[in-house]
Amino acid sequence: MQKSFIDQMGREITINFPPKRIISIVPSQTELLFDLGLDQEIIGLTKFCIHPIEKFAGRTKVGGTKKLNIDLIKDLQPDLIIGNKEENTQSDIEELAGIFPVWMSDIFNLEDAKKTISQIGELVDRMPEADYLNHLISAGFNDLKTLALQNHIDKRVAYLIWRKPYMVAAKNTFIDDILLINGMTNVVMVNRYPEIMLEQLKALSCELILLSSEPYPFKEKHIEEIRAEIPTAKVMLVDGEMFSWYGSRLVKAVQYFFEFQKELY
Repeated sequence: MQKSFIDQMGREITINFPPKRIISIVPSQTELLFDLGLDQEIIGLTKFCIHPIEKFAGRTKVGGTKKLNIDLIKDLQPDLIIGNKEENTQSDIEELAGIFPVWMSDIFNLEDAKKTISQIGELVDRMPEADYLNHLISAGFNDLKTLALQNHIDKRVAYLIWRKPYMVAAKNTFIDDILLINGMTNVVMVNRYPEIMLEQLKALSCELILLSSEPYPFKEKHIEEIRAEIPTAKVMLVDGEMFSWYGSRLVKAVQYFFEFQKELY
């Protein structure tokens, strides 16, 4: 049967429901689809869709999130493609949407992420599973927010995602919302992912600098490099997936942040 849905960019798509040949082009949403039980339905994913790793090898890789292999996707003849406005390239999406149903998410905070889980659950006929994931995420993050308040966590933070040039996750990003829930206030008040110099961070009275494991793979040696410039700040390596993946990874992120908060007391 045919069924229509509105995606998070306000676009209407009509699909054969439930979809049987799904391509996911966003790693966190691929993990979500597998966790919703769609082992048989997922026929293609990107080279970055590494979770769950045991499912990764047996699926066709359709390129990277920013550079998709359009011809290969055409050959696979999906009945649904699931992408994201920020992670995928507009020209790729427009080309694919002219041929196949493409459902797009657009996520800025935890509430958006939970809404996405619900909407994808509805899209792929897995509503009970999606509701259960959201129950776990809501309960866990409510507890994290309460703990941060109880323990008076109130840190001025910068979250670095790139080096040469340094770039940060600033306001109006999913990462910023996750920081806030855990008692951290972003010192960079502009929007999205600006370039920044260490002298600027120092001038912003930054107490805590978090170095993400992705997209740039920060290592221990980079801690020393930054400490040399900003000796007053605590510098830590963090798991970028826990801060930026907005699907079912959020269930695992709850335990990560319980432990993470202990380091901030």
